[in-house]
Order: sequence, then C-alpha cells, then structure tokens
Amino acid sequence: MSTHENQIRDLLATYERSLNASDADLAASCYTSDGVFMPTTLPTVTGPEMANGYRQIFDAIRLDVTFTIDELVVATDETAHALTRSNGTQTVIATGEQSAESNREIFLFQGTNNDGWKIARYMFNKPE
Repeated sequence: MSTHENQIRDLLATYERSLNASDADLAASCYTSDGVFMPTTLPTVTGPEMANGYRQIFDAIRLDVTFTIDELVVATDETAHALTRSNGTQTVIATGEQSAESNREIFLFQGTNNDGWKIARYMFNKPE
C-alpha cells in the first residue's frame, strides 16, 4: 500500500471518529478550505460553513457508524477518490429513538503539500 493510500485511510478514520464523537470541528478539519459536503435530504454545505453544517446535524442526531472502504484510487499526487459504505446506528436527540444507519459514499480527495490529503467533495445516499 502506498503512502498516499495510508494517509487517505488515516483521514477516513479521523472522519469516522469525528462522526461518532459528534465533533463538528474535527469533521470540518478533514476538508479542504473550499470543500463541499452533499448530504442526502439536507442542503449542500461548503467551505467556511462546514463546521456549522456538521453542528446542525449533530444537534439533531448521534451516530455510531463504521466505514468500509470498497475502492480507493490514487490517480495522481493531488487527486484520489474512494467508494465506501457505512453501517451502524443513528439516535434522534429529541426523542432518543434509535434506528439502523446505512449509507453508500463517494469521497473525492485533494492532496496538498501543506496539509496532506483532505476531502474535497463528499456525497452519500441510502442503499435502499
């Protein structure tokens, strides 16, 4: 496995940890400064609004999910993508109701000299 692949896997592990800890600042730190997050059924969040967008999500739900990487391709020293699946549970804060959480994801990554690999674009949807 290449150094780039290892760095991206570490980045995805940090992102997973941010979701499970409801840490909006950590989630936002995984993105490029002009990153784009396109969640299912919610507005697109970009760049400087990233942490606030995650705060709004974490104010509504708690996640306990695990990512599985199905495909990771490093195209160049500056571009890569990954197809992943996440599975676990979601808890609605207002009611305490728990349900199964399952998504398919696509990540586009940008490699930078200063910050290493970051998420440039992220989109997910339900498999059903």
